[in-house]
Amino acid sequence: MTLDFGSFRAVVLDMDGVLWRGSQSLPGVEEFFAFLQARALPYALATNNSTTTVEAYVARLAQAGVPAEPAQVLTSAVATAEYISRRYPAGTPLYIVGEAGLQQALDGKGFPIDAETARVVVAGLDRQLTYDKVRIAAARIRAGADFVGTNPDRTFPVPEGLVPGAGTVLAAITAATDVSPVVIGKPEPAMFEVAVDRLGATPETTLMIGDRLDTDILGAQRAGLRAALVLTGIATAAEAQAGSIRADAVFDDLCALRTAWEQSSNSR
Repeated sequence: MTLDFGSFRAVVLDMDGVLWRGSQSLPGVEEFFAFLQARALPYALATNNSTTTVEAYVARLAQAGVPAEPAQVLTSAVATAEYISRRYPAGTPLYIVGEAGLQQALDGKGFPIDAETARVVVAGLDRQLTYDKVRIAAARIRAGADFVGTNPDRTFPVPEGLVPGAGTVLAAITAATDVSPVVIGKPEPAMFEVAVDRLGATPETTLMIGDRLDTDILGAQRAGLRAALVLTGIATAAEAQAGSIRADAVFDDLCALRTAWEQSSNSR
């Protein structure tokens, strides 16, 4: 598996497991972004996290030495808000099951929040999930409302281990309605399509860099992007070699990826 680095005109990167793990930045992050900037390659940061606001991510990226504007940060909440805005007319009432990141992404888009008349139920990770929230969401969906989910991740890692993710919330609502949501986040193509559009690129000239085979790599391939896996997050080298989902190239970390890219450029 090889990559034609000379063909890339834009880059999309996952964050957790690629730029940092927990509170610690990973090796080579600042140098990699300096490399991209020196070559005038636009980039976007994409994450399935729907709970954190864009502004919070911009601040976190700055701490990690990554220059980023809000428009370069694409959470599953932001991608979901763009999907809702493109598909439904302003004034369509919504019911939201989610946290600040999702609520902020939809705020000001012209969609009133109304538990009694909602025509679309939008759900993501909600760590304050209650029986009543599931009950209301289910009632609206059974009454004909569309069901949209931010991302399918059933779990996500914390220092103590794996905890329930957005997919668990979606599963609860699905169990109560027998209706599966339209999912926006990775590995569905929608998030990648928004990222490529924001970058002014095309799928075939955009490289996705991620640490998860089942979301980052599979999603990129579904959307027509080339995909590089770094082994600083979820996927292991053994999984990268033996699994049914194969990245176009695998690197130990961003340092190794940058070195390969530089060597490719120097050989031309």
